[in-house]
Amino acid sequence: MNIVLQLHSYWAYLTLGILLVAVINALLSFISKNNYYTKDLRIPLFALIFAHIQLLIGLSWYFMSPAYQSLKDLGMSAAMKDSHLRLLAVEHPLIMIAAVILITIGFSKHKKKEKASAKFKTIAIYYGIALLLMLSRLPWKQWFE
Repeated sequence: MNIVLQLHSYWAYLTLGILLVAVINALLSFISKNNYYTKDLRIPLFALIFAHIQLLIGLSWYFMSPAYQSLKDLGMSAAMKDSHLRLLAVEHPLIMIAAVILITIGFSKHKKKEKASAKFKTIAIYYGIALLLMLSRLPWKQWFE
């Protein structure tokens, strides 16, 4: 297995883990009406950093991947007819890019909020949607092989 693919796979566990922690922390803090502390900035910041690193690793793997080569060889119309190839070559990359964009927007918006509850709510919504998007387009079959 290619080292970039291995790195992309293992880094994904870390990224999903810290993203889950950020969402849970934001939800629990929002519900509990907690104050906003330094850790409440660092957790979503680490999730943002991990997601961007994952995106860079993923993009570098994408252009070396057999799925990308198949997409180039077969063309888009043939790739869209094959559900597995469509997932790997089209859906997974596009949804992951969208998720990282949501994380970036969420982090930026939360920093501009004054109240702790608004900060937590913003992180919970943007990071939560990003997490759901990521989970929806993971190649689960390959992960458990």
